[in-house]
Amino acid sequence: MEQLEKTVQAVLGRLFVELEASGRHVHVTKEQAQTLFGHGLTPKRPLSQPGQFLANERVTVRGPKGEFQNVAVLGPERPEAQVEISLSDGRVLGVQPPVRPSGKVKDSPGAVITGPVGQVILREGVIAAQRHIHMTPGDAARFGVKDKQVVSLQTYSERGLRFDEVLVRVSDQYATYVHLDYDEANACGFQPGDLGRILP
Repeated sequence: MEQLEKTVQAVLGRLFVELEASGRHVHVTKEQAQTLFGHGLTPKRPLSQPGQFLANERVTVRGPKGEFQNVAVLGPERPEAQVEISLSDGRVLGVQPPVRPSGKVKDSPGAVITGPVGQVILREGVIAAQRHIHMTPGDAARFGVKDKQVVSLQTYSERGLRFDEVLVRVSDQYATYVHLDYDEANACGFQPGDLGRILP
């Protein structure tokens, strides 16, 4: 029975990629962490991507029309700040976040980030992250895809959907997962453990 389970898992790993839902969150620099919290980020629990963690620290993100309190901060600190939200979140804040790969923040809207001891004003940095697949080089070879390739993905979820314009990101620093924002996750009826298949 154990061998059968291992075989099934091996087959699934060659056909499907696990889905994850990524809620609104913030990345900050070391200097901004000091301004917001008076210290660097402290890990609460690890995330699926190696070396990444959910921080104990939380912030308020404010836009021209509204704000979100208790927003997650992800670590470790980055060279440049970034606020990742869904398009629905953008309407609440009063901004129109461009759909971009992570790190591409030029000419995006800004926001005010407030922590328990200070405030940071971002002139730009608010984006809706392009749906994407983090993938190891070995898995990329198995699936026949390359870094920065754009693919289509069929989800096997309660409300199965086909997502186009899915960016593949390949690195030996990654673990293989599909990342959808909450708008996309809700649209396909996502539940933890759901799978997707890269379409030919």
